[in-house]
Amino acid sequence: MKTDNTKNVLLIAQKAKEASRRLALLSAIDKNNALIKMARTLIDNQDLIIRENEKDIIAAKKQNYPKALIERLVLNEKRIKEMSNCLLDTAKIKDPIGKVLAAYKRPNGLVIKKISVPIGVIGIIYESRPNVASDCIGLCLKSGNSVILKGGKEAFYSNKAIFKILQDCLNKTKVPSDCVQMISSDNRKELNHLLKLSQYVDLIVPRGGEGLIKFVAENSLIPVVKHYKGVCHTYVSDKANIKMAEKICYNAKVQRPGVCNAMETLLVHKNIAKKFLPNMIKCFQAAKVELRGSALAMKLIEGIDKKATEADWYAEYLDLILAVKVVNNTDEAINHINKYGSNHSDTIVTKDKKEAQKFLDQVDSACVYWNASTRFTDGYEFGFGAEVGISTDKIHVRGPMGLEGLTTYKYEIYGKGQIRQ
Repeated sequence: MKTDNTKNVLLIAQKAKEASRRLALLSAIDKNNALIKMARTLIDNQDLIIRENEKDIIAAKKQNYPKALIERLVLNEKRIKEMSNCLLDTAKIKDPIGKVLAAYKRPNGLVIKKISVPIGVIGIIYESRPNVASDCIGLCLKSGNSVILKGGKEAFYSNKAIFKILQDCLNKTKVPSDCVQMISSDNRKELNHLLKLSQYVDLIVPRGGEGLIKFVAENSLIPVVKHYKGVCHTYVSDKANIKMAEKICYNAKVQRPGVCNAMETLLVHKNIAKKFLPNMIKCFQAAKVELRGSALAMKLIEGIDKKATEADWYAEYLDLILAVKVVNNTDEAINHINKYGSNHSDTIVTKDKKEAQKFLDQVDSACVYWNASTRFTDGYEFGFGAEVGISTDKIHVRGPMGLEGLTTYKYEIYGKGQIRQ
């Protein structure tokens, strides 16, 4: 039976707000030392984390969760090492706080400086992947923000273990431990209460399925940066290098299908379809990818499992399923992406620089690639250390939301007694 702990949510938000004011004043050295200690602590406690994670895996299998979701839940020595390295990499990045973004002098003698500052308190609402907990704690801490984590019930034990280990670690540093908070209940009423606490929480970042994103966006009184679904495309031009295209398409779909930057729709120019698709389809079949093709694709090529419906072009499968469409030209590919895509990540494979630049200029997505897999849309791969999410919004941040995206700015004005006439 779910209990109402909305008073506890209020207390969590108040503690986080108070701690954020102290955290904002800490030096980069103090923050980096804390990140390094937390990284070591994860490794020291990896056996405990794996044991707790196993409880979530067992529960997920009993609930018959999809294999792709279970894969996202798994924590092993390799992934915990990656979590630790992420914290270490975040410590190495230049501190984003206190940077002079602009400075100028007015005719009346006033000196105006635009300075980067923390946002304050960030609420991270996420599903499945428990590594999000440590990634977000590290990024928020480095950028001087308190963080309130609200994970999904499917990773309850993993999230709780990671949170407690890292919060306890902060007691041995100069970082206030209250800057890291977690709401462990799966009561939707408590989440709804958090979304109303605009006097304490400054930004909400939801990461998860379409239903979660919609609920948060519709119920929050706090600004929301949406980590929306990833309907990512690869367009293989008739000017593509075939071998390169095969490698990129296979990686984008198969390497890790259950993540938001995996390819969901493959677009192929009609002039290259008969040359490119037969072997590509064999590769996908060997990887057990289900193929759903457009009418023209099914007419031209054998081996496609079923005809794609209109819904398939909008679908984020997060699984070994791929929609395939043969298009007449680059304009049709661009128009398809801009209509059906989610403004996340899309790529063109071509040897033609002019065609590539047209694609880069006209596709309205956060990350647009030329001759590379969409799987690189990731804070770590972009050199950000990690990300709290990949924003498909246009304000206030777009794409992988790293340290810079967790800052805002204020103006400092220096005078010598000036008064306005």
